[in-house]
Amino acid sequence: MSVDQLKTQIQNLQDELNRIKRNVSSEVVVTRDKIESMSSEVTDSNPYSRLMALQRMGIVNNYDRIRQRSVAIVGVGGVGSVTADMLTRCGIGKLILFDYDKVELANMNRLFFTPDQAGLSKVDAAAKTLNFINPDVEILTNNYNITTMEFFVHFVHAIQTGGVEEGKPVDLVLSCVDNFEARMAINTACNELSLNWIESGVSENAVSGHIQFIRPGETACFACAPPLVVAENIDEKTLKREGVCAASLPTTMGIVAGMLVQNTLKYLLNFGTVSDYLGYNALIDFFPKMILKPNPTCDDRYCIERQKDFSKRPKKEHSEVVVEKDEPIHEENLYGIVLVEENEADKSASIDSCNPISVGLKQVFETPSAAPHSITPVVNNDDVSLDDLMAQMKAM
Repeated sequence: MSVDQLKTQIQNLQDELNRIKRNVSSEVVVTRDKIESMSSEVTDSNPYSRLMALQRMGIVNNYDRIRQRSVAIVGVGGVGSVTADMLTRCGIGKLILFDYDKVELANMNRLFFTPDQAGLSKVDAAAKTLNFINPDVEILTNNYNITTMEFFVHFVHAIQTGGVEEGKPVDLVLSCVDNFEARMAINTACNELSLNWIESGVSENAVSGHIQFIRPGETACFACAPPLVVAENIDEKTLKREGVCAASLPTTMGIVAGMLVQNTLKYLLNFGTVSDYLGYNALIDFFPKMILKPNPTCDDRYCIERQKDFSKRPKKEHSEVVVEKDEPIHEENLYGIVLVEENEADKSASIDSCNPISVGLKQVFETPSAAPHSITPVVNNDDVSLDDLMAQMKAM
């Protein structure tokens, strides 16, 4: 075979290889389009029709963007499993799960897991259930402890390259762990990578919980104001009393998971306001909110670096707020009732406590004594005839 013939064959093989690559690429694009597209058609067979209604109602500008979002969930327990369930039903593009624990029958008082999954790793059991709920969502599992030196490196790499677009970081990290050591590991990784994350937790007595949105350099990280057990470097295992376990309620965990996912969706789809810190007290149904500023003397060096980076960012210009004049909803006021300030209402109430008019309202009717036309009184006289009474009535 001559050299020219050999070159011709090589060229033909190269052309055939390019053709195969184009066909495979086209098939991948078609498949991806089928997965990523969310139909807004309102039919019982469309799993996204109720979600797309948020877009039709003007709550979200483009709900389709959820398919391009990736979220890492660390801890697939009482809060994390429900969080993963909700995000899967919302059509998130990609979920990356981290946990090294196994499903136990003692977990059956919570939501999500079922008795037949006892003995399975939580991430594998969760992935099987989530894939059944919504096969469009890409689920990746990591069955290891992120607090160990070896697997911490794997964790950092996973969230740094775990975006929907290859090589990009995840859009958000959600902490659903039940110990401070794991929270500190997540905090260190996110500070190093400058990744936003939301920390969540439920108290040992199961009647309170919280979520905290942490933006490295802008808000306080978990090391800025650490709990005593972290600040004093106490081993958490020594605090556990023998024969005593933490309580858990599916209600409290479900509420905290709902707050977590709600704020995650607001952050990913850019609607509403994401809470910096939102607490929950089940005993009195109290939801405290606060803003936590970063500590300039934080022990985490990456936090200090992120604070310096944030200080160099251009400040957001506050546009002038235009206050619109309140227009009356009903222009006609047939009964002359108007609202008054609370202090005025208190004064009027103190002056005349017997006034039947409700506090906060003002009587603008004129009293009979101030009326321009006085009313002729009816004289009580038994000798008055019926004609006289009729005349008096007409004169009123």
